[in-house]
Amino acid sequence: MKALATALALAQAMPGDEAGLRMQMDEAERQLRTSPFVVADPALNAYVGGLVCRLAGPDCAAIRVHIVRTPYLNASMAPNGAMIVWSGLFLRTANEAELAAVLGHEIAHYRARHSLRAFRDHRRKADGWALLGLPVGLVAGNLGYSAVQVGLAASLSAYSREMEREADAASIALVRAGGYDPHAAAAIWSGVRAERLAAATARGRKPRGEGGLFASHPPSAEREATLTALAGGERGRDGADIYAAAMAPHWRWLIEDQLRLNDPGGTAWLLDRIEARGGPPDWIAYARGELARGAGRLEDAVSAYRRAAPLPEAERGLALTLPHMGDRAGAQAAIDRYLTARPDAPDAEMLRSMVTP
Repeated sequence: MKALATALALAQAMPGDEAGLRMQMDEAERQLRTSPFVVADPALNAYVGGLVCRLAGPDCAAIRVHIVRTPYLNASMAPNGAMIVWSGLFLRTANEAELAAVLGHEIAHYRARHSLRAFRDHRRKADGWALLGLPVGLVAGNLGYSAVQVGLAASLSAYSREMEREADAASIALVRAGGYDPHAAAAIWSGVRAERLAAATARGRKPRGEGGLFASHPPSAEREATLTALAGGERGRDGADIYAAAMAPHWRWLIEDQLRLNDPGGTAWLLDRIEARGGPPDWIAYARGELARGAGRLEDAVSAYRRAAPLPEAERGLALTLPHMGDRAGAQAAIDRYLTARPDAPDAEMLRSMVTP
């Protein structure tokens, strides 16, 4: 009843379209909270929330951060104060300054009321609430992620290029005020372009145009150049050590989610970048083993898995690879080590069947 009374009060206090949009976002946020893809880890939420508060200042109390397990680079900000951060962002930001640049960009959208402006613009071109349903299938159809989480985040990405440029300029000011290196913002878009090129090259294709979540954004090359110019000659801290410590407990699921995208070129590029920033050698080696096994490069896979030992997942990789190389004894030993570490593994019988005569 209290929530309903609050919603009614908002509806009376705001113009009709703003009240309606906020109530719609409140309902979407309510559904998002029950999604199994919301990351509940207290330490990670406290870290990201603390960074948001340092950037947002007096707006901190109005912002609620929701981290969702979606392995793509994105974040968005709803007009009711809900910020959605996709977990793929953590693999693609090298330090705290880069994360601050992305979060600051979304805070800038929020302060400028861009989502409301975008909604009003869309209503002039289409019916009612169509904006809120545009991209629901963008990720959900491919990976099974919550349609609510994807729809809420992606629907708020449909800002005009003018709004994106406004938010870019404002985010540089926020990053600079926080003492961070303002060049971190340009580094994000340099990475976007490099990852896209690596993904396309691995598939023997040319990089596609910037569609999907970035369709309404200025081109990445233009954005990188503009952000570099806005940053000027000033430098600040990158917060790499603090960021590395915050991410350390989460490498396993972040990397495993990335592997499920079946994007060998983009994933290989990310692994090189994570390694360069001092990421976990064992999980990087394991992921490279998975990529090599998927490509049929079995000797490379075995070498990578052995570098990843004693990760149980690496032992599983050996168990899946060695039978195809005629080494059943080695596979059996790997299975034994894997099941000692993971006695309740759901794939135990499948693995045993691979070495049973």
